[in-house]
Amino acid sequence: MSRPESRPVDRIVSIRDVRKTYAGGFQALAGVDLEIERGEVLALLGPNGAGKTTLISLVCGMARLEEGTIEVGGHDVVRDYRAARAMIGLVPQELALEPFSTVRDTVAFSRGLFGKPRDDARVEQVLRSLSLWEKRDAKVNELSGGMKRRVLIAKALAHDPEVLFLDEPTAGVDVELRKGMWEVMRELRARGVTIILTTHYIEEAEAMADRVAVISGGRILLIEETGRLMSRMGSKRLTIELQAPAEAIPPELARYGLELSPDGREIAYAYDRAADRTGIASLLHDLAQAGLRLRDVRTTQDSLEDIFVTLVKDDA
Repeated sequence: MSRPESRPVDRIVSIRDVRKTYAGGFQALAGVDLEIERGEVLALLGPNGAGKTTLISLVCGMARLEEGTIEVGGHDVVRDYRAARAMIGLVPQELALEPFSTVRDTVAFSRGLFGKPRDDARVEQVLRSLSLWEKRDAKVNELSGGMKRRVLIAKALAHDPEVLFLDEPTAGVDVELRKGMWEVMRELRARGVTIILTTHYIEEAEAMADRVAVISGGRILLIEETGRLMSRMGSKRLTIELQAPAEAIPPELARYGLELSPDGREIAYAYDRAADRTGIASLLHDLAQAGLRLRDVRTTQDSLEDIFVTLVKDDA
């Protein structure tokens, strides 16, 4: 999903020095700067209370912007809020739907809220794209949780927004439905929709996002292309299975920072995958010299979750 660096950047959302302090003195945002490119999928990651929801609420016009500026498609969200809001679709985490309305009526009504004329063909197109057409006449309360989430997305897309905010879109759905939602996101991105995704499923961000922004304590700690971030910060772990359990790491191997498993049968060695020298060759030689005989060797790489946990811990 990486983009050629020579390509001119086309920003669709610009957030500059945004701050938000609630009554009582709690500062939810402490000077956020963020530029979002047209057509990208950006994963906004952060622990509870980091400021994700506050930031989305300010961009979408659900909270009052008091400090800083936010533009969507060149429209200031305060001075030109109607034009800015018309470009945005929001899929909230809560399943807030009229239970006795049909799927088709729910989506058509949402289109009307933005002043769009009735367009049955467009509503049908949206429903078909989300595999909801067969359920068009079903009442919302007859749907499964996964189908209700699809209806929320259909509602958000009914007025043809260019920017789509997905707040925990796969929360509470099973693995199969989650992967189905990923396919929906890929199709939207292929059609040029810019997606800002918040999620607690790190694998979702790793699978879907072009870039990752990490927010903590009301500040953006980092924003980087997903692959580059994992390459730069992800380390690899070498796990060595021993033929016979060891009681302790021999003192002559202390420089490697090895970890011995509780049962003494495995030794773990973390190394920088980007380094010129990993130290593996010398480690294996020194293990043999120390009288430790190997049964098997395997490697694993840090996931985005490992990187995220490290970043947030360092910021605490």
